[in-house]
Amino acid sequence: MKKKSSNLLLIGLIMIGLVLRVPFTSIPPVLTNIAQGLHIPVGELGTLTTIPLLMFAICSPFASKIASRFGYAATFVGVLIVLALGSLVRIFNVPFLFIGTALIGMAIAFLNVLMPAAVMNYFPNRIGIITSIYTTVMTCATALMSALAVPITQGSSWKTLLIIITGLVLLTWGIWLVNLKGDQHISNETAEQTDAIKDSVWKNKDAWIMLLFSGLQSLLFYTGLTWLPTMASDAGLSQTAAGNLSGIYSLIGIPFSIILPAFIEKLALKSRRWVILGFDSLGIIGVAMLLHQQSSFGYWLVVTLLIGCSTGALFPYLMTSFSLKASTAQRSAELSGMSQAGGYLIAAIGPFIFGYGHTLFHSWTLVTWCLLILTVLMTIMNWLMEKKEIIY
Repeated sequence: MKKKSSNLLLIGLIMIGLVLRVPFTSIPPVLTNIAQGLHIPVGELGTLTTIPLLMFAICSPFASKIASRFGYAATFVGVLIVLALGSLVRIFNVPFLFIGTALIGMAIAFLNVLMPAAVMNYFPNRIGIITSIYTTVMTCATALMSALAVPITQGSSWKTLLIIITGLVLLTWGIWLVNLKGDQHISNETAEQTDAIKDSVWKNKDAWIMLLFSGLQSLLFYTGLTWLPTMASDAGLSQTAAGNLSGIYSLIGIPFSIILPAFIEKLALKSRRWVILGFDSLGIIGVAMLLHQQSSFGYWLVVTLLIGCSTGALFPYLMTSFSLKASTAQRSAELSGMSQAGGYLIAAIGPFIFGYGHTLFHSWTLVTWCLLILTVLMTIMNWLMEKKEIIY
C-alpha cells in the first residue's frame, strides 16, 4: 500500500475514534435542556443512554458479515452516513430523537466491531500503536465533548450541539469516501484463510470465555460510572465531591489507552497474563472496599482510582486482544462481533440490576457482594482467555 494512502487510512481510523462515542455520551449532561426544548418531562428521556447499548448487542453479530462482503472502507462509508443521519434527525421532535438514537446505536455497533479488524487488516505490523492512538482519541473526545456539551448548549442550544457532532461525523465520512477508492477489500487474506473460516465463532469455547470477560468488564465500568457518585453521596460526600470523582473515573483511562496496547502487543503470553491479572486485582480490591464504606473523600478517591484503573486498562487491552487473538482480520471481526454482542447485553442490564437491588433491599451491601463475585468471575475468565496466544 502506498504511504500516502496509509496516512489517509490512519487519519480515517483516528477520526472514527473521535466520533465513536460522542454522538450519545454528549447527551446526558444536557438531557434537561433537550426535555425543555421538546416540552416533555426529563424522565421520558431516561432510556436514551440505554438504547445504544441494546443496539450494540443486537447489531454487533452482523458487522463482520457485511464487512467481508463489501470491504472495510465501503462498510465504514455506509455506516458513517447512518451515524450522521441518526445524529441529525434528533433535532426535529421526540419520535425522531429516539429513532435517531437507535440509528446511532446501530452504526456505532458496526464501528465497535470492525475497528480492531480494520487495524489488523490495514496495519498488521502496527496493531498495538494504532490501537493506542484510536482508543486514546476516543477517550479524550468523549471527555472533551461531555465537558463542552453544557457550554455549547448554554451559548446557543442543544440543537447546535447535535449539528456540530453531525459535522464531525460527516468530515469522517468524507475521509473514508476518499479511502474507498484504494480499498483492498479483504484481499490480503488468502483464499485458504477465507475458506478456513467455516467453523462458527459461536461454537468456539474460548470465544465464549472472551464474551464473558468482555461483558463483565463492561458491567464493572458502567456500574461504577452510574452508581459510584450516588454511593459516595449516600456515604456523606457532597454532590460536588462526588461529581469530581466521576470525572476522575472517566479520565483515568486515558494514560492506559496511550500506553497499554503497544505494551501488551510486545509481551509474551505468560508475562501478559500476570500484568493483566494485576489490573483485574485492582478491581477486586476496589469493589471489596465498597463493603466498608467511609465518609472521607480520601477513601472514595482510592476506591475510584482502583476501579477506574482496572476498567481503564482492561478496555484497551480487550480492543487489542480482538486483533492479537485472531488468526486473520476477518476472524478478528467475528470474534469482536460475538464478544461485543453478548458483552454489551450484559453491560446494559448490570447497572439497572445494581440500582434495582439497592432500591429493593434499601442497602448497597448485597448488590456490592454480587458485584464483587462478578469481578472475581471476570478475573477467572481473563486468566482462562490468556492461556492461548490465538483463540480463533
